[in-house]
Amino acid sequence: MMPSLKRILLAEDSDRDVELTLAALEEYNLANEVIVAHDGAEALDYLYQRGKFADHANGLPVVVILDLKMPKVDGLEVLRQMKADSKLKQVPVVMLTSSREEQDLVRSYQLGVNAYVVKPVDFQKFVASIKQLGFFWAIINEPPPNTIKRNH
Repeated sequence: MMPSLKRILLAEDSDRDVELTLAALEEYNLANEVIVAHDGAEALDYLYQRGKFADHANGLPVVVILDLKMPKVDGLEVLRQMKADSKLKQVPVVMLTSSREEQDLVRSYQLGVNAYVVKPVDFQKFVASIKQLGFFWAIINEPPPNTIKRNH
């Protein structure tokens, strides 16, 4: 039996941060399993299989990494919608943000975020934290059963 693919949904509007994240995840061969959404609306489209993602049948990601401040729909709103949805609320969400504002942290946890990581400014530290995140959520963490649909 082949191990199921560990898809990661990354919602991030900064191209530079997307590139750094993919480079960091490449270390554990996870980069090819990253779906990138450039704003919160796109992330929700992926999760609900609508818009340009209407035809994908890949099931839910093993983790969603959300930037807090994004155009169209921000990370908090994506988180709010996910945690209010019976199918999506089991998917772990990591808020990855440059915001150190306490209200963002508090609000994220009130809405049910699984982890809150402040982006290090330093390139090496950023890459190191992404590697740890990817390793934990995609390799170590045991996802809830039946969240990953397999294509037969």
